Amino acid sequence: MADTMKNPFPWVLTVASALVFAVLIALGVWQVQRLQWKQGLIAAAASAAARPAAPLDEAMAGGAPEFRRVVIDCPGLATAPYVELRSIQDGSAGVRLISACAPDASDDVYLVDRGFVADEISARPPVLARTDATRIEAVIRAAAAPGPMAVAPEGRHFYARDNAAMARALGLDRPVAPWTLYAVSSSNPEWLALKPSAPPASFSNNHLAYAITWFGLALALIAFYVALLRRKAKSPSREERPS
Repeated sequence: MADTMKNPFPWVLTVASALVFAVLIALGVWQVQRLQWKQGLIAAAASAAARPAAPLDEAMAGGAPEFRRVVIDCPGLATAPYVELRSIQDGSAGVRLISACAPDASDDVYLVDRGFVADEISARPPVLARTDATRIEAVIRAAAAPGPMAVAPEGRHFYARDNAAMARALGLDRPVAPWTLYAVSSSNPEWLALKPSAPPASFSNNHLAYAITWFGLALALIAFYVALLRRKAKSPSREERPS
């Protein structure tokens, strides 16, 4: 009983350590769950990209259309109005031409990224009032919202992808679908300066490293706690110290 009174159990340290340990373990488990989710997302993207091109309405009806390659007939796309989005491709600065597409077989309006034009090219495809359909292949991607630091557009010149603002700049009188169609075949094959392409499906997947970090900190906390207990048990009480 005397030893217990001389070296009381560190309840405050124990409770605080237990709480921190629980938080670290919870963070590690959360990162493991995020890892499983990200791996599933990557596998789904790879599977969708590997499937053959399908009609747009079929891809949309099947659910989870992102990364699907589709075939679409866009009335007047080759001569449609466009906005320009500042971009860099293969180390070259330029713009991407964005036009609207209202397929005859769909009630939705989509924005089509027709491709990249380098800054060295001052010419642009013609804008004419034509309705003949242009068939393209495209990759479906979710339309991301612009970040808080995005620079505001100047007329038809954009510095961040913002589908709603682009639709307004194009004079559309109805909302656009929450998807962007990235052309991978040219809407203007006679105009070689236009380079259709879809951005790579890049996913940051550092969740395993994060999980190891959180679990490692939890183990380090246990080691630190045990070391403090041993040090406290070995240290003489105040009454036992020589005067």
